Amino acid sequence: MFSRSYTNLVDLANGNLSALDYGGGGGGGGGGNGAGGRPPRARRMQRTMTTPGTLAELDEERAGSVTSDVPSSLASDRLIVVANTLPVRCERRPDGRGWSFCWDEDSLLLHLRDGLPDDMEVLYVGSLRADVPSAEQDDVAQALLDRFRCVPAFLPKDVLDRFYHGFCKQTLWPLFHYMLPFTSDHGGRFDRSQWEAYVLANKLFSQRVIEVLNPEDDYIWIHDYHLLALPSFLRRRFNRLRIGFFLHSPFPSSELYRSLPVRDEILKSLLNCDLIGFHTFDYARHFLSCCSRMLGIEYQSKRGYIGLDYFGRTVGIKIMPVGINMTQLQSQIRLPDLEWRVAELRKQFDGKTVMLGVDDMDIFKGINLKVLAFEQMLRTHPKWQRKAVLVQIANPRGGGGKDLEEIQAEIDESCRRINAQFSRPGYVPVVIINRALSSVERMAYYTVAECVVVTAVRDGMNLTPYEYIVCRQGFPDLDGSGDDGPRRKSMLVVSEFIGCSPSLSGAIRVNPWNIDTTAEAMNESIALSENEKQLRHEKHYRYVSSHDVAYWSKSYIHDLERSCRDHFRRRCWGIGLGFGFRVVALDRNFKKLTVDSIVTDYKNSKSRVILLDYDGTLVPQTTINRTPNESVVKIMNALCDDKKNVVFIVSGRGRDSLEKWFSPCQDLGIAAEHGYFMRWTRDEQWQLNNQCSEFGWMQMAKPVMNLYTEATDGSYIETKESALVWHHQDADPGFGSSQAKEMLDHLESVLANEPVCVKSGQQIVEVKPQGVSKGFVAEKILSTLTENKRQADFVLCIGDDRSDEDMFEGIADIMRRSIVDPQTSLYACTVGQKPSKAKYYLDDTNDVLNMLEALADASEETDSQEDAEEITSIPDPE
Repeated sequence: MFSRSYTNLVDLANGNLSALDYGGGGGGGGGGNGAGGRPPRARRMQRTMTTPGTLAELDEERAGSVTSDVPSSLASDRLIVVANTLPVRCERRPDGRGWSFCWDEDSLLLHLRDGLPDDMEVLYVGSLRADVPSAEQDDVAQALLDRFRCVPAFLPKDVLDRFYHGFCKQTLWPLFHYMLPFTSDHGGRFDRSQWEAYVLANKLFSQRVIEVLNPEDDYIWIHDYHLLALPSFLRRRFNRLRIGFFLHSPFPSSELYRSLPVRDEILKSLLNCDLIGFHTFDYARHFLSCCSRMLGIEYQSKRGYIGLDYFGRTVGIKIMPVGINMTQLQSQIRLPDLEWRVAELRKQFDGKTVMLGVDDMDIFKGINLKVLAFEQMLRTHPKWQRKAVLVQIANPRGGGGKDLEEIQAEIDESCRRINAQFSRPGYVPVVIINRALSSVERMAYYTVAECVVVTAVRDGMNLTPYEYIVCRQGFPDLDGSGDDGPRRKSMLVVSEFIGCSPSLSGAIRVNPWNIDTTAEAMNESIALSENEKQLRHEKHYRYVSSHDVAYWSKSYIHDLERSCRDHFRRRCWGIGLGFGFRVVALDRNFKKLTVDSIVTDYKNSKSRVILLDYDGTLVPQTTINRTPNESVVKIMNALCDDKKNVVFIVSGRGRDSLEKWFSPCQDLGIAAEHGYFMRWTRDEQWQLNNQCSEFGWMQMAKPVMNLYTEATDGSYIETKESALVWHHQDADPGFGSSQAKEMLDHLESVLANEPVCVKSGQQIVEVKPQGVSKGFVAEKILSTLTENKRQADFVLCIGDDRSDEDMFEGIADIMRRSIVDPQTSLYACTVGQKPSKAKYYLDDTNDVLNMLEALADASEETDSQEDAEEITSIPDPE
């Protein structure tokens, strides 16, 4: 059993696999040789050596630059495709000595190569569909690498059971198909040990990838929900690795996804990718909604591309449904076996209209609903009795469960009832084929079917309609149409809950839960005129033939390359533990402000200006009590006591609060409400930094804000002396953001002729007089000192939010305009590692206070030295 102490998975994410007892020893991950362990490898797979660079002061495993001084032994621009299973068939030889391998021609992973550049090498990493004994794993791995460019990941059996049959199939797969675990028999209840096995399996996959990885030249393309944790392990090791992910299943709405206990861990892992792909916009929209509601990350759309800003990295969102392999299908259509099979089926269903269903036998394919709809069609449209036949191919799937058994029993009972009622000599209305068919057999059924019906209640993509359309395009010698040309027509009835539905605009879309409307759609599909069927078929065939698997992979790789274009131009840091790990990508000139460097410049300066934001800078944003503690007041007084210093609190807060909190600080300057009110010392009167003294616009803006406040639960209005602020951080994230955009437009329209500006910020909409900003405050303070012959030669500016960016930008402009000394030491510093116009950062408020305290100590030290020098300079009276 796994230890329950690894709830936060820090040890797993740090690579401490030895702390887990998963039986069977090292498996594929390099465990020890203790009791029950696997024997040491006789020969290891050759790996590409890399030399990680150091970008920040991180622990050994997190120091993950992708820089390498060793040239790659493989071709540049290589793609490593990682999936749960390799596109290879593997079986034991008849004599029991060794294994035989061949490509799996039905695997999507194999055919995605068709869309890649000719000079791009493809390497596959995944598991085998076979239980290879430990003693043979090295030989199998070497053979697969040499002959197929495949790297197998061998998982210990108990890890595999809990990873694949446990967490993947009992938790993720039902949830992603909209099934909640209301009872232990309905959906999979979350099991911590299965989750830990899932993480461990992803860790083992990452080790196999790293063994053959050249992080400078390789692209990584991860596939499907089995490997959602893999991006975190790879990104932790190599900060600038180029990682793409494609989800082949649906992604559930946020209301369902939020029920998953490890929801944040999975989202954060996926955000370690550079590009995340989905089949449809619905799936992408659900993912983006989860990021917004659970992580507070909003997406932006620019020039047709959707992206999420995640700690300075832009995570791209790709929406592109996968296609079929046209070349493979067209070559199979020419197989000689197909002609006689089609002839046999035409003879079997002579004079009948065949409606076809091809589905895996699972609880989400809606086969039972399809059969009921067909029964309803026969009842309401008797003309199809003795003519219409439903052929349902039900591919058996591994596993089972009570739900599947109940659905199979319902299907069997419905078929018996329909056949008992409507069968006649030579006519059986429902034909169920409960076995897997070869591709040629399946295409023969496609060729004779007038209509394909897909009634899945939830499915990721479902390529059955695509295959059917290509087969119906047909060839003259297969459809019996003679020299006049092939009969190119087809009809589709598809569920609106499958991924291919939006792409098939000529199909009849149905809600499969509505039996009556599905029955009417089935009737319509076979009753339409021949011309209409042909027009719809031609439209579908143009799309399917042009949007094949090669088009899909080519488009994805192109966007992945575009998403990774700036990787080596930016400076990266890895921060956080476990699944909280993320990479911060920032400008190369952006660095942490060190105490030693600033203290040196501080001591050497003669006229200093220190501008400090309040919330998030001197006190944490998360604290409820925002009153400054004694330590903050003491540091402010110590800095103000130094006659070389001019210290200002520059805040968006009202002047009453700031005046009350800092009343003990006599020489502290305060700029309240972003600088609308300003005073240089406690004893001075407040000055207005704006000529606008008329606030009639508030009477116009407030009714509009009240309207949105009443309509948006959790929002409220903050009324300042010079501004109105609408807050929606406690409202529903999606609705609050939507209302904020509407309010912004509404207020801009209402206040178009007023001397105010309307701005949106971090979960706020603010209306304030024009020209009021922290940047203006900085300029005024520094200009005033210059006028008074105290030109600053040291400027320190610290803040944490968007309003402080005006201050950072303002002091940079001041340097260019020579308002300060040309040799001025300028320190613009943001709080937190995030994109900013500042050149420096400090991690949090504790760092800020520690740095300010060091400056205060330097002032006291300088004063003591100057006093000592004065004493020594006094002449001896003798």
